[in-house]
Amino acid sequence: MSQSVSRALSILIALGESSQSLDELAVRLGVHKSTVLRLLQTMQADRFVVRDNAHRYSLGTRMFELASRALENRDVRTVARPHLSALGAATGQTVHLAAYESGDAVYIDKVDAEQAVRMYSRIGRPAPLHCTAVGKVLVAALPRGEWAAVAARLDYHPFTARTLRTPEQYLAELKLVAAQGFAEDHEEHESFVNCIGVGVRDGIGAVVAAVSVSVPDVLLDHDQVLALLPQLRATADAISTELGWDPGRDVTARKG
Repeated sequence: MSQSVSRALSILIALGESSQSLDELAVRLGVHKSTVLRLLQTMQADRFVVRDNAHRYSLGTRMFELASRALENRDVRTVARPHLSALGAATGQTVHLAAYESGDAVYIDKVDAEQAVRMYSRIGRPAPLHCTAVGKVLVAALPRGEWAAVAARLDYHPFTARTLRTPEQYLAELKLVAAQGFAEDHEEHESFVNCIGVGVRDGIGAVVAAVSVSVPDVLLDHDQVLALLPQLRATADAISTELGWDPGRDVTARKG
């Protein structure tokens, strides 16, 4: 890498941490102020940096434009795929990715388990909102003012004896999901399957998808499925990070 490019990138990294004076940047780069000034003037002309009245430099609007375009071009399914595959390989279980589209949770990707057990889920098929982990995660991520409307329109089809049957039960479940930061399908959709799901966030913190692990009870019991939660969270965090989210900057990021 050319020396000038390397120094310019170092300046941008420094300004990403906080505003800096010319003297501070020169000390940080270990070069003469005149060298840093030439680079700053070039970047300022193209709006990569801006100088305030106190002669301190900060990132300019061009940086935010480029960052926004980069994030917009990150397709969640493409970004998530290697992480889903890695989670499937590590656990040996079925992994799903779902998104909220036109009022439905829809499976947009799936990694099948090593031991194939026939499940309802297929890519492109809707996931019932009231009895799937991904459905609960995606609805819990909506503004709370929208929960009641969603709860009121569901038909609460009783897939199993454990399926939630009323809007009141569903709203209570959404509150639990939002509080604990993950959702369960404890044999609510299919009588032999336990599932856990968590949200995937984009660069502004919005939940744009849900990732889940689904396991037939002949392979793992309910408690053993819950024990996979740290791996599931790590997978969701890794996808979110690639989408521009920083899971460590706000502990409330896991809520909902």
